[in-house]
Amino acid sequence: MTYCLALRLDEGLVFLADTRTNAGVDNVSTYRKLHVLRPAPDRVFVLESAGSLATTQEVLDRIHRDLASQGESLASVDHLFEAALYVGRLSREVAADHREAMQQAGADGTATFILGGRVGTDAPDILLVYPEGNYIRASDDRPFLQIGESKYGKFMLELAVETHVDLSQATKIALGSMMSTTRANLSVGPPYDLAILRTDGGVALQEFRVAENSPLLERLRAVWERYLLRAIAELPPITAGDFEAVVSTD
Repeated sequence: MTYCLALRLDEGLVFLADTRTNAGVDNVSTYRKLHVLRPAPDRVFVLESAGSLATTQEVLDRIHRDLASQGESLASVDHLFEAALYVGRLSREVAADHREAMQQAGADGTATFILGGRVGTDAPDILLVYPEGNYIRASDDRPFLQIGESKYGKFMLELAVETHVDLSQATKIALGSMMSTTRANLSVGPPYDLAILRTDGGVALQEFRVAENSPLLERLRAVWERYLLRAIAELPPITAGDFEAVVSTD
């Protein structure tokens, strides 16, 4: 399983992805799911992936192959949405090439991507690319995207992420969402890859890896758990009068 998220804020973009892959309890590995591409001086892309690892790796190989040619590539697109359509087309082609064999094995060879970054003078943005090749973008009312095991960490994003949130606060929110997911699902886990692209920083992207034994994670986890337990303790008392009695007819 996988969990990747991306936030689009006034100050810039925040990306976070786990690295755990799981093909059964006896086959747990670590693979990077956040990939940074700098195909030209005026652009930078962050590609996060969920789904078939084999499809993702072949899509990346085809992206690098196309960058070495003179045809369409991430170096030739004029806008981020064109890059999303290009990645979607590659993903569809790879899945189609292996569909028959995958179906015989009872497997799904599709992949889903979050593509973010900046092209030229366009504002930074994030797009979710579906296995069918189409895409959606984050909105001002819901300025985040998720792929993979999204349900456990979604509440925190919906509660706290707004476009005016600063990048430091947004990074804490993203890590909190990731820790909630990791706590609930053993198939999602550290180390985590983090990338930040500032709106006023051109195409200069900061990349970080958050290790499993990171002191930052320990501090965040301790505060998060302490306040959750305090909130539970401060919930109003429940009495029998708060419920409607049910009269059994059995």
